[in-house]
Amino acid sequence: MGKAVLLRGARVATSSSRAANLDLWLSKGLISFSPVPSAQTPTLELDNCLVLPGLINAHDHLELNLFPKLGRGPYPNASAWAQDIYHPQDAPVKEHLAVPRALRLRWGGIKNLVSGVTTVAHHNALHPVFADCTFPVRVVKRYGWAHSLHFSPDWEMRLRSTPANWPFVIHAAEGTDEAASREIEILAEAGALRPSTILVHGVAIGCSHVSLLTRKRTSLVWCPTSNYFTLKRSLDAAVLSSAIPIALGTDSALTADGDLLDELRFAHRTVDAHRLYRMVTSEPARIFRLPTGFGRICHGGPADLLIVRDSGQTPATTLLEAYPELVIVRGRVQLVSAEFARRCPPSILKSLQPLEVEGRGRYLVSEDVSSLLSETKEALRQNPRLAGKAVAA
Repeated sequence: MGKAVLLRGARVATSSSRAANLDLWLSKGLISFSPVPSAQTPTLELDNCLVLPGLINAHDHLELNLFPKLGRGPYPNASAWAQDIYHPQDAPVKEHLAVPRALRLRWGGIKNLVSGVTTVAHHNALHPVFADCTFPVRVVKRYGWAHSLHFSPDWEMRLRSTPANWPFVIHAAEGTDEAASREIEILAEAGALRPSTILVHGVAIGCSHVSLLTRKRTSLVWCPTSNYFTLKRSLDAAVLSSAIPIALGTDSALTADGDLLDELRFAHRTVDAHRLYRMVTSEPARIFRLPTGFGRICHGGPADLLIVRDSGQTPATTLLEAYPELVIVRGRVQLVSAEFARRCPPSILKSLQPLEVEGRGRYLVSEDVSSLLSETKEALRQNPRLAGKAVAA
């Protein structure tokens, strides 16, 4: 018999508006609503806690989260921003590119973990480090992608080579000018607007495009703080209120304000809590065609969970106000707050190391933080900042 973990005493989110008092058994990376035979069952007492499904970040460039924000907007489109900021022989780009990619990708994983994310959609080629079972979060593996029409001239070939049942992800309509708006027509003419297509940003999507995208069942990823930094504008109200499936993403530290929790709080200025809850749980699970159980808590589903302090409010409202106390990925504790660690059995904490994140507090995480910081400082020649936040061991 393998080792199971019992989560006891918490309210468990069953939707954005409801939670029930349930005990959960975690075994072999899955959730069970009934006891699991085990030689030994460590118990986590979760009184006054709320268990949420692990969050899903629908868009990140994981290797870019040590960079500072770059650029002075507003720009007419993302291509103009990229041409302005990308000078690989000059500071600060040169120094940050000197940090090995695998190291930068791990930091991107940690950025997501600290915000309660357990699955992230990385918009770039897959890297061998993602196959390492110690990587902090899950990374979506089954997808096709192109950067954009401008920077991926082979985007049509990439689309055709993507299996029909896989999502195809591309930056599109990221701007406020006619060139950005025209991208929707170009994609439509090429037959690229499909139920499996996921457009990222879409700021130039206008009222005339809404019915087209709805009819084609094309999905959208919204990255509001990134849009406001580069373009001083984000999705039109008509798009947000439409039937287009929309998930929330962070983009990278080059343009965004922080992590997925920062993005949620910013987005709440224009979107209600319950819609936002779905944008980081069930909606990205659906549009990225993740296996059954992702984005919700169910018997037999993946043991990817976010535990926060229970304020007695709905799961959706609590998510907008709370910070992670515990994050579990594949049934393993990947992060625990320093305060909450006092509740945990020593066997759960023995492989964790301390990490302090500016504005968030102190955690224990399943990463060799000391080595990561040492290697990063050596390459960067300064103390790193993760998505704009100072970090320390």
